[in-house]
Amino acid sequence: MDLDYWWLLLIPVVFGLGWMAARFDVKHLLSESASLPRSYFRGLNFLLNEQPDQAIDAFIEVVKLDPETTELHFALGSLFRRRGETERAIRVHQNLLNRNDLPEVEREHALFELGQDFLKAGLLDRAEDTFKAFERGSYATEAQRCLLTIYEIEKDWAQAIAMAEKLETTSGTSYRKEIAQFHCERAQEALQRKDAAASAAEIQLARGSNPANVRATMLAGDVAMAAGDPARAIDSWRQVETQSPAHLPLVVERLMKAYTALGRDEEGARLLMSYLDQYPSNDLLDQSYAYIAQHVGTDAAHDLVRAQMQKAPNLAGMSRLLEAQVATAEEPRRGELELMRNLIRQRTKNLPRYTCQSCGFRARLFYWQCPGCSGWETYAPRRVEPMASGG
Repeated sequence: MDLDYWWLLLIPVVFGLGWMAARFDVKHLLSESASLPRSYFRGLNFLLNEQPDQAIDAFIEVVKLDPETTELHFALGSLFRRRGETERAIRVHQNLLNRNDLPEVEREHALFELGQDFLKAGLLDRAEDTFKAFERGSYATEAQRCLLTIYEIEKDWAQAIAMAEKLETTSGTSYRKEIAQFHCERAQEALQRKDAAASAAEIQLARGSNPANVRATMLAGDVAMAAGDPARAIDSWRQVETQSPAHLPLVVERLMKAYTALGRDEEGARLLMSYLDQYPSNDLLDQSYAYIAQHVGTDAAHDLVRAQMQKAPNLAGMSRLLEAQVATAEEPRRGELELMRNLIRQRTKNLPRYTCQSCGFRARLFYWQCPGCSGWETYAPRRVEPMASGG
């Protein structure tokens, strides 16, 4: 097939057009760069070098020279808010909103940022009013999430439930876990008011939202116990075994109080022994040890501790093992064992117990909502010893 040599003539033409276009883009970029103050580039450099204080000073200088630069206003407001200077962030975004020439898209952006400023500053009423203005638009869903955060902070669980249900529709994300916890919060409040009927109703709603919610099962037992029905309370708390055996340490004390109320202490202690046999864990052993030692015998408790320590050695278990040995030891060995036990107890007393799986926040108490990141059900119901992973 003959080669069409005339196509070769187009190559230098195409190359020339590309070269001219590139030259035009470079000239355009250079002209735009030349029009920007040097402070702008200094500010960017400070940001890249993680020097926000110097970046703020540089951008403030740019804003003074060119007040129309809305992007820099947004950057400044964000930097102020991250530094905790919420008053300055609020002023920046309010100044933007006061401009008559601000495009609608940027006005919406400035209003959302202002709501974030109010939320960060703890001005919850003003933040709520601001976010409620976003009925629709690109910031509507994010504003609803912020409103949900506000209602959680205020412990306005009715509003939180309504907003979570709304978010399920607008965002397409399930909030069943959170809604169940909100109902549990309302059940807890009703229980504190000694309103058993209201508490039971909220527990049912929690279970409807999330049948796997362990807290609702535990609360059902609390309601029965408060009503003077320990047998029904035991039935509720024993359901935790089928729902989540890992949560059993959280109901050990409750179960034993109910069994004691019925005069069936040994039965309750033997139930704990069966749990330890099926679901061995350091937490369950630590919570159950004293009851088993008191109502079944120190030898049985000692055997359980020794078996658990062989499976998973840890300081808390060692403390219990020494406690069991102290009970049967004779002088002078008893004094030596007591000294060792007291030293380990002192060491383990201040160890963090539970760790949030989302943010890593550590706490000695178990929380359904993390105090650090506000996530729900992010704590595993088991204690940790940080030193175990540091060797």
